Amino acid sequence: MAGAPTVVLVHGAFADASGFAGIITELTSDGYRVFAPANPLRTLSGDAASIRAYVSAIEGPVVLVGHSYGGAVISQAAASLDNVTALVFLAAFALEEGESLASVQEPFPPTLLGSNIAFTSYDAVGAPGGPDAYIAKDFHVTFSADLTEERSAVLEATQRHLSAAAYTEPAGSQGWKTIPSWYLISAEDNAISPETEQFMAKRAGATTETIVGSHAAFIAQPAKVAAFIKQALQA
Repeated sequence: MAGAPTVVLVHGAFADASGFAGIITELTSDGYRVFAPANPLRTLSGDAASIRAYVSAIEGPVVLVGHSYGGAVISQAAASLDNVTALVFLAAFALEEGESLASVQEPFPPTLLGSNIAFTSYDAVGAPGGPDAYIAKDFHVTFSADLTEERSAVLEATQRHLSAAAYTEPAGSQGWKTIPSWYLISAEDNAISPETEQFMAKRAGATTETIVGSHAAFIAQPAKVAAFIKQALQA
């Protein structure tokens, strides 16, 4: 699609880029160019630098889309990029400078993720210190309640670990302060509370919609989520 932005999809913790398969099919069938690079999940600053380098090599405008922790990554990456025309947050973190994934959630109701997460007995390789975090129990209801148990079992077995260091690292400069943003709230999210998502979306001045779905609504309802992303592409 000549002149249209390229879409870059950035996954979050406990997932990988394959979760975007349905969205990629929807967008490419409409002629959009789409990429979904791996998010290292080692440190917020390092992950943002990785995505920043990736996006800076793309010619023309880019719409950055982040799910969950990927939202924190795209916003920090975009702060020093001049080819990003929009940010799209899918049940994602949109942090303030100096804020962390942990601190932004403190004023809001706790989630199942907080009680179902566990930490490795070994230090996270490639992180500055401390263990990796992973969903140790009740993955289906915690992360992907609107998928079948069979599909959730595959997601659980292939989940990517997030370093504990990334979870507590203060954020740097944020792209949402200067770049138009869209935010899709998951109304039945058990990983990030909908109240936290509403707070971040409002603070970012984002164009906001709510989808009835879990933290993995982007997997369960790809057509609806792709239609939301197209709003940013066509703005």
